[in-house]
Amino acid sequence: MPLFQLTIFPTDKQGPSGSDALAPVIARIAASGLPYQLNAMATLIEGEWDEVITLVGACREILRRSHDRVYLILTVDDRQGAVDRIHGKVRSIHEKLANEGPNE
Repeated sequence: MPLFQLTIFPTDKQGPSGSDALAPVIARIAASGLPYQLNAMATLIEGEWDEVITLVGACREILRRSHDRVYLILTVDDRQGAVDRIHGKVRSIHEKLANEGPNE
């Protein structure tokens, strides 16, 4: 199942923080029911291609309602047969780090 990384924000009418503009976008992602993970620079979303692309379009439309310019970066890791990658990729690194012991 593909794993998407979405970075989206308006480039106009914005003060020092974009959280006011982005809160409705994140609410829409949460309402989709798809697994997602918000971080400081982007949002990870796991789901089927058409479903996530439709969601990205809806997120863009939310920002375009009140902003003339929207910046969007979409990165996709499309690995056939993989599931729960939103957690599994991070878990795999943590397991490897635990097996290596302290960094000397």
